[in-house]
Amino acid sequence: MTATPDLGTPAAASLVSVPASIPAPIPPQQQPSTAEDAFDSAAFRAVFRRHAAGVAVVTAAGTRPAGFTATSLTSVSADPPLLSFGISSSGSAWPTVAEATHVGVHILGEHQEEVAATFARSGADRFAPPTAWEPGPYGVPLLEDVQGWLVARVLARIPAGDHRIIVAQAVAGAPEGEAARPLLYHHGRYNALRH
Repeated sequence: MTATPDLGTPAAASLVSVPASIPAPIPPQQQPSTAEDAFDSAAFRAVFRRHAAGVAVVTAAGTRPAGFTATSLTSVSADPPLLSFGISSSGSAWPTVAEATHVGVHILGEHQEEVAATFARSGADRFAPPTAWEPGPYGVPLLEDVQGWLVARVLARIPAGDHRIIVAQAVAGAPEGEAARPLLYHHGRYNALRH
């Protein structure tokens, strides 16, 4: 068992203290069952395709390094510096992230569409050339030539449907190079911010 709880696992939740600011999820047997639960997931996805989101790559150290492209990265708090992101519990990176004490978060610029595509591609060797990376603090794989990076200590893994929401506290990081335009994801494709 890791030092960080999966709040959906009663044994883990009872053995590890969870920060009071992170509420425990409502157990499935206590959740209301209404017509609202039957909302069409295709319509839900169609609405979110219209929401432009920044693109990040999250990495974690393990037996082999793991990583994935995330458009769910959120700054949660400045004091303490907390962030969150979602990860599919059926994705190839989940077993490593499920055990990791720390993760790397990389903000991508518009010139890094291929990096985003590589880390989103199923079955790809995401850390093979041309991906440029090196081990960073806590052994976390850090990608080169990104807009900024953070290493964060995992505080909680919260079940949320077919995903987990990871809450983590930044312990290292920096903006890198010139502030370029960000890479965005909108309507099923990568885009850049246009002025």
